[in-house]
Amino acid sequence: MSTIEFNSMWREKLLNRFISYVKIYSTSDAESETTPSTERQWNIANYIVEELKMIGLEDVSIDENGYIMGYIPSNLESNDKPTIGFISHYDTSPDFSGEDVKPQVWENYQGEDLVLNKETNFTLSPSKFESLKKHIGQTLITTDGNTLLGADDKAGCAEIVTAAEYLIAHPEIKHGRMALGFTPDEEIGRGAHKFDVAKFGAEFAYTMDGSEVGELEYENFNAAGAVVKIHGLSVHPGYAFGKMVNASLLAAEFIQSLPANETPSTTKGFDGFYHLMDVTSDVSECKLQYIIRDHDDEKFEARKKFMEQKVAEFNEKHGEGTAEVEIKEQYRNMKQQFEGKMHIIDLAAKAMKEAGIEPKIKAIRGGTDGAQLSYMGLPCPNIFAGGMNFHGPYEYVALESMEKAVEVIVNIVKA
Repeated sequence: MSTIEFNSMWREKLLNRFISYVKIYSTSDAESETTPSTERQWNIANYIVEELKMIGLEDVSIDENGYIMGYIPSNLESNDKPTIGFISHYDTSPDFSGEDVKPQVWENYQGEDLVLNKETNFTLSPSKFESLKKHIGQTLITTDGNTLLGADDKAGCAEIVTAAEYLIAHPEIKHGRMALGFTPDEEIGRGAHKFDVAKFGAEFAYTMDGSEVGELEYENFNAAGAVVKIHGLSVHPGYAFGKMVNASLLAAEFIQSLPANETPSTTKGFDGFYHLMDVTSDVSECKLQYIIRDHDDEKFEARKKFMEQKVAEFNEKHGEGTAEVEIKEQYRNMKQQFEGKMHIIDLAAKAMKEAGIEPKIKAIRGGTDGAQLSYMGLPCPNIFAGGMNFHGPYEYVALESMEKAVEVIVNIVKA
């Protein structure tokens, strides 16, 4: 079942666009205070801007912070339909290397192990990732095992741009006004911080930043970042007796003080967690970077207080000032922002069904720009972009999944 004529020419456009995006190095950096957080993000930002102009969007702009906007006007006789927005982010996660991405295309996948790198024997296997079995007969795009792919969220970028190009090329498809937005720094929790909602001008929007086909999400984690600093005392190891305080050893003790069964690998569904993201350490000082997540507001607040309590207990044991913590809130669960606005979810679900997709409405174990935007006055649920195994070398996306995302975008706009 298909509601648009997505022939080989459009498949090729979508594939080539996606490949051109992922080859551009655009990893963000949480340590940076600039927007975008990395200079390299301007490369893909400027590339997308030129594409939008080339395919014929109106009022294409990029501001001093790297936020891109462009529009397709309504072609309806009456002008009483709302402007609907679609948003994706062009940065990639700093969790794994995004430099020198070498995408590989595997046509007519038959369920076998894929050796992505013959030199290292790096293999993508359905025995480890069962989701691969859902893509038999399809075209997969993978890494070469040395980098992430960047389908999060360059698949979303490619889908939105391709849907816009398709609508411009098919004026017989009647639709309201469509707004396109592309953001930096989503992967470090700052993607919506400087997004100009008023300028965007949409009544509501969708982020194309989900994973498996059919995903439709309007609940997400409450999120905070916590930095724990542990101070030691460095002296010559030959004269250290009674004097040295090894911050690295103290850090190991602190890490073990948090619940071992409340980590990403030991939780699922609506369970929250503490996740140790990074450790920078020597004898004199250690910095532990955590993220704190929970869907429930009260449990989220309790988790933040628990972290502060553990630091206080640590100082009681080892001396005042041994440890300190700074907790910064990142985003909130957007569920409550959709009270009385469920037509936005219903519209996307209907668009999926028209494309032959059964909607999978579930809570995100993560966050999107849409979570913050919903609190900024732009209701913004999340729709699948098709990528799988984000933030690592096993990341892949099926071209057919991306095609379905394009179809859903077109269906929403013409509805």
